[in-house]
Parts: sequence; structure tokens; C-alpha cells
Amino acid sequence: MSALLDAVRDGRTAEVVSLLDGMTDAQRRACFPQLKALRKELRAEQWGERSRRAYPALHAAGAACQTGAAGVASWLTAADMRWWSAPPAVLLDVLGDRAAGWLADVAHRIAERPVGARVPYELMAGLVRLSGCPVPTTEAYVHGWVEHISHVRQRGDTVLDRLRKDPHLAPLTAALFETNDIGGRLAWMPAEGPSSWTEALARLTAEGILDRRATVGACLARLLRGGPPADHRVFLRMLKGFELTGEELREHTADWLALASDATSVVAGHAQSVLASLALDGGLTTRQLAEMSGAVLFRTEKKLVRGQLVLLGKVLARDRSAVEELLPAVALAFGHEDSDVQERALKLVERHVGKVEGSDVRDELASAAEQLIPVLRARAVGSLGAAPASLEPAPYEEVLPPAPEPVRLAPAPGSATELAEEVGALLASDGDVAAFERALDALVRHAYRDADALLEALEPVVARRWWGDSASQYPFSADDHFTRHRGPIDAAHGLDLLLATLRGKVTTATLHHAVRHRAVTSECGHSPLAGAFEARLWEVAHRIRTEPLPFLLSTPTWGTGLLEPEELVARLDEYWRLGARVSAADFAQALLRVRRGDRAVAEAAAERAAALGTAEGARLARWLTAGPAVPSYRRRTAGDRILVESGEILELQDDFPSDFGSLGRPVTVFRDRWHCYHWSDGMRPHWLAVLPEQRELVAVRLLRDISAVAVDDARGDAAILPQLAEADGEAGEAVHLAVAYGLGARHPEDRLAAVDALLVLAARGQLDVAVLGSDLGQLIRRGAVKPSRLVESVRTAAATGANAVVWGILRHSLPVLLAELGSGGAASPTRGLADLLTVAAECAEKTGARGELPHLAGTADRRGSSRLVAQARRLRSALTEGLVA
Repeated sequence: MSALLDAVRDGRTAEVVSLLDGMTDAQRRACFPQLKALRKELRAEQWGERSRRAYPALHAAGAACQTGAAGVASWLTAADMRWWSAPPAVLLDVLGDRAAGWLADVAHRIAERPVGARVPYELMAGLVRLSGCPVPTTEAYVHGWVEHISHVRQRGDTVLDRLRKDPHLAPLTAALFETNDIGGRLAWMPAEGPSSWTEALARLTAEGILDRRATVGACLARLLRGGPPADHRVFLRMLKGFELTGEELREHTADWLALASDATSVVAGHAQSVLASLALDGGLTTRQLAEMSGAVLFRTEKKLVRGQLVLLGKVLARDRSAVEELLPAVALAFGHEDSDVQERALKLVERHVGKVEGSDVRDELASAAEQLIPVLRARAVGSLGAAPASLEPAPYEEVLPPAPEPVRLAPAPGSATELAEEVGALLASDGDVAAFERALDALVRHAYRDADALLEALEPVVARRWWGDSASQYPFSADDHFTRHRGPIDAAHGLDLLLATLRGKVTTATLHHAVRHRAVTSECGHSPLAGAFEARLWEVAHRIRTEPLPFLLSTPTWGTGLLEPEELVARLDEYWRLGARVSAADFAQALLRVRRGDRAVAEAAAERAAALGTAEGARLARWLTAGPAVPSYRRRTAGDRILVESGEILELQDDFPSDFGSLGRPVTVFRDRWHCYHWSDGMRPHWLAVLPEQRELVAVRLLRDISAVAVDDARGDAAILPQLAEADGEAGEAVHLAVAYGLGARHPEDRLAAVDALLVLAARGQLDVAVLGSDLGQLIRRGAVKPSRLVESVRTAAATGANAVVWGILRHSLPVLLAELGSGGAASPTRGLADLLTVAAECAEKTGARGELPHLAGTADRRGSSRLVAQARRLRSALTEGLVA
């Protein structure tokens, strides 16, 4: 027994196998408890050299020393031995003497593990071979089979050759069509040739090795089930490779109809082409074509809808008797969101409506015409007998979301236990500004009242932190960690600093040096915001160690970071009563957060602050009386970007600590560095809370980052926009430019954040549609914003009911883009301009907008019937003829 354990510890796998061969079942079972204990021992240092050496031998020995199939399967697939497992050949050797039924049980158990368990296919297949059991058809087995066939190459061998030799080809091929996410693995191989999965299966089907009817049916069923794009591409290519006969195509008519209705665009397009050929060859009844049209014409893909209208036109031209059944199907397109589709459908109906004999069908067509856009509906009045639009349309009412109400911070947790729970949640999730500020204030309060009780309550939280382990394997101490970085990476890192300080992991000398000798840098535009945030944390940590504060002066009243002046006056009064010394950084942050926009409230609080008779009271009184200073702003261009520079703000430099005074320094586009270490997006809301009543200053410093979502296709930088819109202070050029870049973002989540910000600004009455519209026009001209992305954003905004807002924006964007076209220049139109005109026309029709749009007439008067010209004419009609949707 000891010899086996020694061999396992030393990683001598061959010797382990030899020793196991000489043991009886009883001797093997007697060894297992020690092997189990060794596994627990190695798990504590899983990535150490000793563990890596011992795990393969332990894996084989543990499997051989158990008798239950369930236990062996669990041991073989254990996560802790996954990276250093024994080779499948060794495992098959030590298990090969078991009964066939037992081996089959183990084979099926390990095959039922998820694909992520990475059970070796060689092990599963070997157990199936030894036991002679039916092959498992689980996801793990099928994924392993595909990978094995695809990548175990022999000289001159191909996927087709290996599949021919596989004894389990039929059941595994059937399971292939039912396995999730298998398309990506099949796509690793060439698309053509004998090593292509699609071509190999098509060949085997054609040769009769695989049942053709079952395989074709399974492939169609797989496409009907849906799945990721890779699956669609692979199985559609496979279906095409089967080269179905006309009879087979007709046999699966119901499947083609279902695919055309509900499948992804590329699959639906193939199904539509099959059905079109059947329809033109007489293989599809008129009723079936009408049912198909009813589904396809409701799809959003314009290519499919237009293709369906073309097909209907061909059938109507051939078969006069189908008119009364198919024209109502064509009329379904009258309600399509694309006006071009509506016009195509109307032309088709107008072309064949003369063949209609029944009045019911004519009435149905006239009723459907009420869904048309105003220009087309006016035309349908004469051609289809549709009812004219009302001469006195109902007045338009804009629908905007309610302006967000600020949320007051809840009081600090009353007990240390409750605080510990909140801190633990914050460290796990990096919560919002309100949660962070509440926890920060509570830590200060409880450290002042009873530091020992606080430490006791925090023990479960601290024990899980890397710096809380006395036997930490990290090569640096907590003290080194917090000083080696130039600042907290995120808010959770800042909380770690305070917790480590409470626990004594950061020395007093380090804290003193950080407070007294912090280097004020201007490495990038974010540095002043980050410096102010960090300075308060370091000073709070220093005071916790040396002279605890009773509470924080700078804790905001509202979730946005704003602090009510009356509360700050009351806190200063309590400080005077307790004889507590004010923290310079804490007081500086309180001044920057105190609300000065309401002048009456601010001046009343200033009188009470002056009456305190303290230096801080007098300073607060002067600050409240002065009111917020507004710097000068200037636009600058940098490549494709339009950015904003701000001038110096002296009031943010006078009587402020150096870390806060840098907030008042000028922001320049070309002299500041913009490649920096502030990579955590989670810090931006906290930076906004540094200057909650001066969001324009924050926007100036974040504008280059936000512009990256449109210019550089970055992801996530626009997430701050809704909070920027909810903040207080001027919404100036930087805020509007930030929203403009967000509306043109590459990724949908960034565009959605920008739309949210747009609607919030509009609901608060702070949106200048002229400024935003002009900004968007200039950014499109410079190539910073792509019109196709902007179209998605403004469509989303209009869909919420903000049609007047969207029209106001486009009313100032479009003239910039139409200028060259309208002047008769030879320049080609901006790509996506027709879509912007479409959205503008829709909004103008819904809102009843009137007036002249500069340069629109020149585009509308151009020759031809392109979509650009058609939409320009539609918009001109809406603005001049009073056609209202």
C-alpha cells in the first residue's frame, strides 16, 4: 500500500499501473482512502510542481481502486484533475479487466458530462469499444467525435475516409443534427473537398451509406430549430450539398414554408428561393403562396420582402385567376415600416386591381391602404378608392419618459454587522456611487465609535481578500500593493485600502507619505478627477489610523453626488461641537458637491455657515455666496474628432488642496496625454460625483473616451451618458457632443445608452436640438459618425414617442449633408442619407411639421427615382403639403 502511495506522490505512472495489476480488488479498495486524502492535500496547491507531477498517477490509481461505476465516473471527470489527467490509454489499461456491463455504465456516465468538462473522446470511445455497448449520443460524445474525426489525421486520410470506417456512423450522424453549437466545430474543416464535413456527408448520403430520407429530414429539422449563426451556415451548406430532387423539394413544402416564415435571414432566403421555383413550376398552390406571403411580408429583412413582391408579381402576371386571393396578401406590405416596400406593393396592386371582380376584395384593398404613408395614401384614394385622410388630424402629442427624480441616500448602516454585509456586496459587485458613499461614511463612523467591534464584524469579509490571508502566496505585501499603483483602480480597490488600513496591513508611514507627498500629475485629462477621488480616500485612511473622523462632511445627499447646503452647515456645526479637526480633502470634496444652483437656498445657508464662527464656516459662506464659475470653452478638431477645450477656473484653485486645485486647470486637446492607466469604466460615475453640479467640466475630460465608441468602434465608453444626463449643471457643447458620439456608436448597447441620455435631457428641458443636430451633421461629414448607426439610434428614439425631438435633431443635421447635393454638385450622396431622410419624413408626418428645409428642394428635384430622391420628395411633401400620418 505504501509503495503505491509513494509511486503516486512521485508521479511514477508506469510503476503505479504495474503495482495495480498485482493487486486484488480488496487490496485496491483498501488503498482508496489514502488516495482520497492525497487528492485533498494536493487540491490546496493545485498549480504547484508537486501537484502537477502527482496528478496523472493519482488519476489512474483512484479510478482503479474504486468499484462503483458512479464513483469512478465522478473521479475520472473531476475538475481538479482535468489539467493533469492520466492519458486515456493508461486509464483504459487499469479499467480494462472490469465486466462489460460495468464499463458500459461508466462510458455512458462520463459521456453525460457537459462539453465544458472536456472528457477525452479517446477514453469514452475506448470504453464503448471494450464494453461493446451502444454508442452514447450525448453532446459531449458528439463534440468529441467531431473533433476526433476532424483532427486525428493519418497520411493520405480524409474526413470522408474516416467516416466510412466508423462503425457508429449512422447513430452519431443522426445525433449530429440534434447537438447544440456543433456548427463551429464542423466549420473548422475546409468548406469543399473530401475533408469537408458537408461534402463528406453528402457523398455518404448519395452512396446510400446513410439513409437519405432520414438525413435530409434531420438537416431540415436542425435548421427549423434555429441556433447560432455558425450552425445555420454549416447545415444550410450541407442541405444544398444534398442536391435535392424536385420530388424531394415538393415533399418538404411544409418545411420550406416554416423556414421562410421563422428561420434566420440566410436560411429563410434559401427557403424562399426554393418556394419561388416551386410556385413558378406549379408545385405550390395559390393558397400556400398566400400563406407564405403573409409570413414573409411581415419580416423586417427588406431583401426578403422585396423578393416576395417580385415573386407575387410574376405569379399574378401568369395566372389571372389568382388575383383575388393574392392581392390581399400583397396589401399586407402596406403596413411595412419601409416606405419603399409600401410603394412597391402599391404599384403591384395598382397594376392588377383592374382584374378584380369581387367588391369584397376591392374593399379589403381600400381598407388596407389606410396603413400607407400619407403620400402613398393620397395616391391610393384615386387608384384603390381608399378613404382620404382626415383634413383636421388630431394634434400631435410628444411622449417623453418622465424626468428622473434624484434619490436621497439612505442613512449609514446602524450596526457593524449590517455594514459588513454591504461592504462585502460592494466588493463583489462594485456598486453605484450612492452605495459606495454610504459604505464609506459608515466605515468612518464605526471606526470612530468602536474600531474593535467593526473589525470583528468585518472579519468574514476581510478573510476573503487576498491581503487578509496571513499565509498569502502573493510576492508582495498589501503595503507594497497600494503604493505601487498610481491610484485605486476602481472603487472596490479604494474600499480595500480602507479595510487593509483598519486591519493594520498598511503602515502609518505609508499613509502619511501618501497624504503629504502625493505627486500631482497631469498625465492625462482624467488625472485631476482621479486625483481628487484618490486624495480623499488616502486622507480618510490616514485619519482612521491616526485621528478618526466622526463622519464624513462630503457624503452626498443625493445619489448623483449633490450635497444640500443645509446638511453641510449642520455637519460643520456638529464637528465644532465634538471638537473634531476637519479633513482638508473631505472638506474640499464637500465644497465641490454642495448645491449652489438654487441661489435662494445657497445664500440662506451661507448666512448660517458664517454664523458658525469657524474658518470652515466662513469658507463655506464665501463659496455659497459666489455661485458656480463658468469657464470658457473652445472647440478643436483632432483628426476625425471634434473635441472641446476648457479654460482655467480660478475658483477651483484658490484655497483648495493641490489634488483638487488641478480640476481648475485648462483642458487642452493637444498638450494633454490621453493614453493613461484609468482603464476602469466603473470609475467614471465616481468622477462625475466629484463635480456633480458641473457635468460640463467632467464631459470635457471624458469626451475623447466617449468619441472612441464611434471613431474607433470601442465598446462600453458611452455607458456613462445616462448618468451624465441626470447630473446637474450646464449641458453645454461637451455634453451634446458626447451624446452625438454615442448616437453614432458601433455597438448597440452604447447607442441605447446615448438614446437614454437623449430622452433624459429632453425630458428635463436641457436638450438643444439645434446644437446636437448640427454636431451630428459635422461629425458625419468628417467621417466620425456613420449615418447607418445614427439611423438605428434615431429610430429607437422615435419609437419611444419622441418624434418631435428626432425631427428637431434631423432638421439641423440634414442641411449639412444635403448642401453639396442641393447645390448641384457632382459629389456622391453620403451613404445612409436616404435612411436619415426616411426617418425625418416619418417624424415630420407624425408631428405635422411645416416649413422649408435648406437644400432639400435641390435633392428632391434631381432626376431619377432613386431611394434618396424618393425620400427627399416625401419629406418635402410632408413639410409643404401638410400630409400627416
